[in-house]
Amino acid sequence: MAKSKPKVGIFGLTGCAGDQLQILNCEDQLIPLANEMDIVDWVMASSRNDHTCRLDIAFVEGVVATERDLETLKEVRARAKTLVALGTCAVWGGLPAMHNEIPRDVLQREVYDIGGTHFLDTVEALPATHFVPFELTLPGCPIERHEFLRVAHALLAGAMPEFHMLPVCWECKARENLCRVVHFKEVCAGAMTRGGCGARCPSHAVACAGCRGPLEEPNYDANITMFADRGISWLEIARKMSQFSAPVWIKQGLEKEVRHEHRR
Repeated sequence: MAKSKPKVGIFGLTGCAGDQLQILNCEDQLIPLANEMDIVDWVMASSRNDHTCRLDIAFVEGVVATERDLETLKEVRARAKTLVALGTCAVWGGLPAMHNEIPRDVLQREVYDIGGTHFLDTVEALPATHFVPFELTLPGCPIERHEFLRVAHALLAGAMPEFHMLPVCWECKARENLCRVVHFKEVCAGAMTRGGCGARCPSHAVACAGCRGPLEEPNYDANITMFADRGISWLEIARKMSQFSAPVWIKQGLEKEVRHEHRR
C-alpha cells in the first residue's frame, strides 16, 4: 500500500501575496516538490480546496489586521501539525505594521473612505507570530525561493531546516561591495539584518532597508558606535529598521532609546 503524501495548505492574511507568488515562481522546481506533497488548500493557486481537513504542514503569509485574519490564523493553527510563518509580514510585521502616529479610524477614512470597526483594536497591524505559536519562521520581502525549497524539502523529510544566522553585511563583504556606510555615509541596515538575500540591494548600490528583519542577536552597541563615528545617529538607524519590523523594535523598548537620542 502506497504511503499517503503529507497534506499541505498555503494561506494568506492581509498582505500583497508576494510570498505565495514566489512559491509559484519556483516553476520547474515546484513540479517535483508538488509530487511529494498533497496541496489540499491553496486558494491562490486552486479552485478545489478542502478548508477543514487536518494538515501536516501549513504556510501562512501576511499580517493580522482584521478580525477575519485572526479567525483564519487560529483555524489554520488548529488544523496544522507544523506551522510556518512565510515572509517578513508574518514574522516581523513588514510594511503593513510600520509604526506611525496616525489613528486607525483616520486611516480607514482617508485611505478606504469607510467607517466602522473593520480592523482589530490595535494601534497597528501585527505579525502572525504575535498571536499563535509557529514551529518555523522564514522572513523575506518576499521570501527567497531557494530558502522556501530548502524548508519544504526538510519538512517533508521530517527534519527542521537550519540556516546560518549571518547578517546581510557578511554577504555584502563576500561579494566585495563597497560599504554603503563606510564609503558613502548612508544609513544601511545590513549590519543588523538577517542575511539570505545575497546582499541584493547593496550589490545594486542601494543601502539595505532591513526587509528581512533583525538578527536574533545583533551587536547594537558596536553598530551604534560604528554609525556614530560617521555622523549617523541612532534615530536614523532605528527609523530604517522599523520600516519592516516596527513591532519587535517597539517591544524591545528601543523607542525609548530613540527618544533619548533625539533629546540629546
